[in-house]
Amino acid sequence: MRFAISIPQFHADGSFDRPSFQAYLKRAEELGFESAWTGEQVLGSMPHLGPIETLTYAAALTGSIRLGCAMLVLPLYSPLHLAKSLSSLDQLSRGRLEIGVALGGRLRMFSAFGVDPSGLVSRFTESLRLMKLLWTEPRVDFEGRFWQLKGAAMEPRPFRRPFPPIWLGGGHPDAVRRAARLADGFFGAGSQTTAQFAEQVKIVREAVAESGRETSDFRIAKRVYIGVDGDGDRARRRIGESLNELYGYFGVKGIEAVAVAGTADDCVRGLREVAGAGAELILINPLYDDAAQMEQLASEVVPALASTIRR
Repeated sequence: MRFAISIPQFHADGSFDRPSFQAYLKRAEELGFESAWTGEQVLGSMPHLGPIETLTYAAALTGSIRLGCAMLVLPLYSPLHLAKSLSSLDQLSRGRLEIGVALGGRLRMFSAFGVDPSGLVSRFTESLRLMKLLWTEPRVDFEGRFWQLKGAAMEPRPFRRPFPPIWLGGGHPDAVRRAARLADGFFGAGSQTTAQFAEQVKIVREAVAESGRETSDFRIAKRVYIGVDGDGDRARRRIGESLNELYGYFGVKGIEAVAVAGTADDCVRGLREVAGAGAELILINPLYDDAAQMEQLASEVVPALASTIRR
């Protein structure tokens, strides 16, 4: 079992505090978190910093912790520009990058990005294939539905060879199976319950087995929105308010069931269920009081959870 931590991205205009941000990341390394992750929300009422820019800044402030985004909505990007940004970030971080990509969902305003939602799956798979070629081949000839290249080169390629680990996310069974074909791991969304995640794990494990891949080479993770407090009711109220603020812009409210919240014991039980559902990596994602939550989770929840899993 491995544990990751979210990187604080919610900063209103003028409120970003560099020393606090740096202290948070330094402390995350000291506490032994394997990795630190951003999310992506281009449109929305929450003041949400961009994922790649935030990761680049985090890379400059850290030295060992791995860095990732769960998830970049791949069809919204030019694969050439994204491949360049990610290979540059992997070079700057000396191979510490993890790449999470997803198709996007019904809540995305694809028309705002000039993307036809009717061809999303084809655009997604072609984009990912092209990025992998740009990262691994000295020259690329490519005749696709959306992109065409002749003798194209991109340097420098990623620091980690052949390229950083790729995670796929998504809730639909087809998206889950796609992860087994195209990626190194499946990353369950924070907006889905543990029960939903457990069903996705069954599907992805079946798909990995059918593909003939070694199951030990394929990782499974889940983002978990979390709130811990000596007053369990207060933790549940605050996480509910935070989720409504995060997802309310999209018309999604009342999804408290996706979170783990309450006392330290409540959180241990909730995360144990996530691990039991199949998560090998749990991305712990506080939605308020990030630094204080990280300290409490690291001292009261993670050690207790790790000890119960070992037993």
